[in-house]
Amino acid sequence: MEEELKCPVCGSLFREPIILPCSHNVCLPCARTIAVQTPESEQHLPPLLHPRGPAPPPSAAAAAGPGPGAAAGSAACLDSECAAGGGGGGGDHADKLSLHSETDSGYGSYTPSLKSPNGVRVLPLVPAPPGAAAAAPRGAGPASSSLTCPQCHRSASLDQRGLRGFQRNRLLEAIVQRYQQGRAAAAAKCQLCDRSPPEPAAVLCEQCEVLYCGPCQLRCHPARGPFAKHRLAPPPAPPGAPGGGGKGAGGGRRLPTCAEHDLENYSMYCVSCRSPVCYRCLEEGQHGKHDVKALGAMWKQHKAQLSQALNGVSDKAKEAKEFLVQLKNLLQQIQENGLDYEACLVAQCDALVDALTRQKAKLLTKVTKEREHKLKVVWDQINHCTLKLRQSTGLMEYCLEVIKENDPSGFLQISDALIKRVQVSQEQWVKGALEPKVSAEFDLTLDSEPLLQSIHQLDFIQMKLPPVPLLQLEKCCTRNNSVTLAWRMPPLSHNPVEGYILELDDGDGGQFREVYVGKETLCTIDGLHFNSTYNARVKAFNSSGVGPYSKTVILQTSDVAWFTFDPSSAHRDIVLSNDNQTATCNSYDDRVVLGTAAFSKGIHYWELHVDRYDNHPDPAFGIARINVVKDMMLGKDDKAWAMYVDNNRSWFMHCNSHTNRTEGGVSKGATVGVLLDLNKHNLTFYINGQQQGPPAFENIEGVFMPALSLNRNVQVTLHTGLEVPQCVKQPKLPNN
Repeated sequence: MEEELKCPVCGSLFREPIILPCSHNVCLPCARTIAVQTPESEQHLPPLLHPRGPAPPPSAAAAAGPGPGAAAGSAACLDSECAAGGGGGGGDHADKLSLHSETDSGYGSYTPSLKSPNGVRVLPLVPAPPGAAAAAPRGAGPASSSLTCPQCHRSASLDQRGLRGFQRNRLLEAIVQRYQQGRAAAAAKCQLCDRSPPEPAAVLCEQCEVLYCGPCQLRCHPARGPFAKHRLAPPPAPPGAPGGGGKGAGGGRRLPTCAEHDLENYSMYCVSCRSPVCYRCLEEGQHGKHDVKALGAMWKQHKAQLSQALNGVSDKAKEAKEFLVQLKNLLQQIQENGLDYEACLVAQCDALVDALTRQKAKLLTKVTKEREHKLKVVWDQINHCTLKLRQSTGLMEYCLEVIKENDPSGFLQISDALIKRVQVSQEQWVKGALEPKVSAEFDLTLDSEPLLQSIHQLDFIQMKLPPVPLLQLEKCCTRNNSVTLAWRMPPLSHNPVEGYILELDDGDGGQFREVYVGKETLCTIDGLHFNSTYNARVKAFNSSGVGPYSKTVILQTSDVAWFTFDPSSAHRDIVLSNDNQTATCNSYDDRVVLGTAAFSKGIHYWELHVDRYDNHPDPAFGIARINVVKDMMLGKDDKAWAMYVDNNRSWFMHCNSHTNRTEGGVSKGATVGVLLDLNKHNLTFYINGQQQGPPAFENIEGVFMPALSLNRNVQVTLHTGLEVPQCVKQPKLPNN
């Protein structure tokens, strides 16, 4: 966590940290060293503000107004000069933020840069030339001061308050103080103890400047002889402890007050400005028309968001630790396997004639390079993962300390930026980041049987077929008329695999056919027959040829179809709800929506319940091809077969041809049944369990999808997975 508590400029623990507009933190003394003052009328390099220059003139001090920075002597020259430069109509300009980089800020290309202990570039201080203010031409614009963030290089313009315009990060300051106290308490140990860990110090010799525990003081520093006049004092208390120094001595931390109104405590949070405010800021300040919420409620909300994001990073950190163990085991396996391959290679080469000697050295070099490459890749991955884990762990510890704080306004000052950092830290563990980039196996095989004249061409080749793939039955499944198969290679298989071939029969005991060729080990086949039994098998191949088949797995598709309306193929005016089982429309014109199932074989039955029926519309129910026209009534083109019905009668329609007018319509609460019999190749409709007219269409063949057309006056709900009722299987047509 210590890295989170160090200033990016000086590299030391934060001292009086302030929050920049970009949400990064910097020490207040460091902020004075990197700020720059730019006269608006000058185009050349402006003089930089010196943090320890002479005091400003009385007029500038008067313009700066009272404040803690104005009373700080030469150290506050930046604040007072900013106040002087911000007067005379320059306030509007000073409130603007410049989002360009440091090299574009107007001074980066003129002034050489230094480096802080953390490696961050810092502009050197150049004092303003004497009489610069007096020499400015009449009418020249006021000077504007800016400060460039040492981390993101964004520049921020200072207003009339100078650096006092940036909020103090009290929460970070408290965490730094607590960290220093803990470190000081840990350091108060006996310096002569031979125990591990040393005993706590009991006394401090002011002359020797050595801490002693009780036994070591009696043994090494007795109160006699040359030590008789030495003064022993209690060990120094850590800062903030009772009796010690620091802000924590003598009581708790003072409640923070508003930066604009010193006598008022923070009580609300401005969502627009993302900062805590007092009630006077709402009545008198610029937050009167902003979205303002209770400070405590926003504190709890942001704490919950940070905790939730922190949980995700914590899970990734646990995975990273396990992954590091896996990588270290992988190192050992690579070492062992590399030695095994070297030993095998040496044994084969030693069995050959003297002509193999030169070639043996070349082959050993190849194995060594392969091993070194794998080791280098794994070490690089270990170093990278260790760095990311250390950063995430430090951020986690810092966030936990932040969450422990009970300062709502201080927390809310940094919570947005901290939440974003935690989220970004979580997102850096992308998919594949915790997987080894190389395997521990050496896919090298030496062919030791060529003729002697081929020795000089001796090299590693593939000479083995891939083994039999293993079907993972626990992952193989069926859903409706689709099947999913999964397989894997047997463990400890060293033979390379370039791809797989999946074969499936026709569902009726026919010949196998290839349905997939590729590198994946999971495949889903759609568009199969319902209520059918399929046999599947898979084999692997590489450059040496095709391996043997796996065992055959038997898969049974569903007896009945479960499906919903398909939002991907529906007209844009169709509105789906209830998990895509309820459909309505935004238009007064008829629009078409299809089901997600496709039928080419068997008997299928589904029902549609009329939830709403207003103003006597004509919804149409039936089947269609996948490329049916979606912006008119179902059945008006040659890609659909439908029955459209009103409140009194119905008609069958295909290719815009109306046939078989039948009395009896629908109303709210009615149920329309659709029976598709692809064994007999006909289509029949039912209303409230009674067959509506004769079989609507006959001699239909191909692949069909459930279909429906409706407008905004109708709402229907789809019911699927229904067995064909007995009365529907053998309908009795009414006498004419």
